Amino acid sequence: MTTIAVETRALRAPPALFAVTVFASAALVFMVEPMVAKLVLPLLGGSPSVWNTSLAFFQAALLAGYAYAHLLQRIRRVRTQAVIHLALVAIAALVLPLKVHELFGSPSWTHPALWLLGVLAVSIGPPFAILSATAPLTQAWYAQTVGAEEPGKEPYVLYAASNLGSLIALLAYPIVVEPVFTVRGQTLGWSTGYVAFALLLAALAVVCARAPAVDGPEPSVGAAAQTPAITWRERLIWLALAAIPSSLMLGVTTHLTTDVASAPFLWVGPLALYLLTFIIAFQAKPAIPQHIALVVQAAAVAGCAALLPFKANGFLLQLGVHLSAFFFTALVCHQGLVARRPPPARLTEFYLWLSIGGVVGGAFNAFVAPAIFDNVWEYPLVLTLSCLARPGEGEVRLGHWALLVLSAVSGVAAPVLVTLASAHPSARLAIGQLSSFDLVVVAARVALGAAAISAFLIRDRVLLFCAAIAVLSLGAQAAADRVDTEHTWRSFFGVVRESDFQVAALGGRVRMLTHGSTLHGAQAVDPRYRCRPLVYYAPGTPIGQVFLAKAAAKPNLRIGAVGLGTGSVAAYVRPRDHLTFFEIDPLVIRISSDPRYFSYTTECAKGPIDYVVGDARLTLAKQPPGVFDILLIDAFSSDAVPAHLLTVEAVRGYLSHLKPDGVVILHLSNRNLDLKAPAMAVARMAGAAALLQEHVAAPRDRAAWESSEDALVLAKSREALAGFRADKRWKPIDPLLARAWTDDYTNVPGALYRRLKERITWLP
Repeated sequence: MTTIAVETRALRAPPALFAVTVFASAALVFMVEPMVAKLVLPLLGGSPSVWNTSLAFFQAALLAGYAYAHLLQRIRRVRTQAVIHLALVAIAALVLPLKVHELFGSPSWTHPALWLLGVLAVSIGPPFAILSATAPLTQAWYAQTVGAEEPGKEPYVLYAASNLGSLIALLAYPIVVEPVFTVRGQTLGWSTGYVAFALLLAALAVVCARAPAVDGPEPSVGAAAQTPAITWRERLIWLALAAIPSSLMLGVTTHLTTDVASAPFLWVGPLALYLLTFIIAFQAKPAIPQHIALVVQAAAVAGCAALLPFKANGFLLQLGVHLSAFFFTALVCHQGLVARRPPPARLTEFYLWLSIGGVVGGAFNAFVAPAIFDNVWEYPLVLTLSCLARPGEGEVRLGHWALLVLSAVSGVAAPVLVTLASAHPSARLAIGQLSSFDLVVVAARVALGAAAISAFLIRDRVLLFCAAIAVLSLGAQAAADRVDTEHTWRSFFGVVRESDFQVAALGGRVRMLTHGSTLHGAQAVDPRYRCRPLVYYAPGTPIGQVFLAKAAAKPNLRIGAVGLGTGSVAAYVRPRDHLTFFEIDPLVIRISSDPRYFSYTTECAKGPIDYVVGDARLTLAKQPPGVFDILLIDAFSSDAVPAHLLTVEAVRGYLSHLKPDGVVILHLSNRNLDLKAPAMAVARMAGAAALLQEHVAAPRDRAAWESSEDALVLAKSREALAGFRADKRWKPIDPLLARAWTDDYTNVPGALYRRLKERITWLP
């Protein structure tokens, strides 16, 4: 009997081989996510929605893989399962090497999300789904060949190895892969890794197939029949606990990328934290115990709800608060899942429902919310609902109700204070240079802080805590909105608002257009000022200076503008000029050309104006060479940077469309990123003559709504910039401050660091 037992053990696959296989498949899965999204990002204008839609697709493909793994368990023998899986791995490899498939043609600007889903399906869908199936399938093989009942050999432990591989791959992409390798090198490297994984899986399959044969029904099916049936209530709880972190991951990513850049280093952060919560939750001894996670999560959620609408706060503060709230909420949900995990015999069903939950959460953010909400309400909504995932403790006492009332009163008081102060925003007090409006805003924020503290103190009473967070979120939103929002629209490319503000220097009412949290143009309603360009396009700004100088030099101009906004530059168009706007979002064209909202293009422009819909890199390439006198590049959604518009290849394309004396204007103003340094390096590498102006608007100009801005003017030759070179406001460039961005290399983290360094003196 002892000899037989030894021979049986010898035939078993070593547990390490299972762990390495799961690790490798997970690493490939999560390495390819930012890689493929980056490949398609330039085709859709660098929109943050590209990542949300891509992630929703990947979650659906993950579900397909898990469903396949679950169905494959109905086959009796591991050997047969292994043969089928290896065959599908080989078939999926037919789409390699990795690339963006051209089956669906050019991007659709009316249905960009559907176009993107189709492209992802044919470009990466088959290998991604097959790789996703490997983790649960390998764990099932482990349970059947190594045994799940032996101490320390529960197959759920392999889930931590899977998430560890995912986490390492995700972190390696922005830190190592993206900065070091070209895009082509990345795709070829991943394709090679897929082949290596197939060989590793084949080795595991051979060893598992040689394990002791199982007579009769397949072990996991037989064991499942002996375990209590999983109720639908339990399945729905699994789904909800998986859906909440998935939705929050997309919500916090959108919140951060809208005001910085839609770039892999920002995509990766929330996804890496998401995976880290799985690793911690599925540990035998979690590094963060549940009772600690619950306390920190309550504090983080309360702070996040109070801060969320105030997007102008420092980037580091925003980053810390939002990621903390997301991380600990996801951890609480995933620890709840671990506490409810079924026996190993129902392992694949458990993972299937987790995957369904992930798809539900991702699809809600990517597809449902944009259709039913005119603003990004899904993030605060799910953040509030996440409080219901907390385990409740104890009865509700009078003191708890009192804290709820205090939280509600404080939350309501904040917007009331701001509203009252807004009636007299210019009133001055004798306390330093602060206006009464400034002081009341401080008081409103104190009220929000009191509401957050009160909510935290009733954290163990789940329903009361959820109600307190809801009131706090609504109060913070109302307190943060200091303008009168008239209309809100939402598209694949972001949220656009038309708001009103009173400006005495412009005759009263001014209409503003904001995209995300950034002002993208304004127009006075008073007929005396209606056709005066404002904000970044005012006559005294670098953009205004270029338009006025070129107009003085030539009787007719051919103008191209990448990015429409309110269409402010149309005010510079004379009868013999011709302006073409290159705009990716059809919604913005409808708004700016509707006189009910803005009339620069319909009333102020004296010459013809036309529109080209699509990403500027793609649409400009179809224009004839040497036609433009001025080409303005100002195509940012909120403060997010479409980095592909600031590369050497892009600038060379712009220059090719200029007349010999034509100029390109790069508008580089950004709250969070230093774009001047890479732009100057790009200008030099592209062979352009260039000058920089860092314009600071005088107080009297700011009162008339002229903005400070950074701009770079480029031309094919030094002679074309002779007039600007004589103007002391324009300075020579320093192209050695940063490495030039190219289509194969962009360094958004470096631009973020340089901006932070300007603000924080202790940074090296």
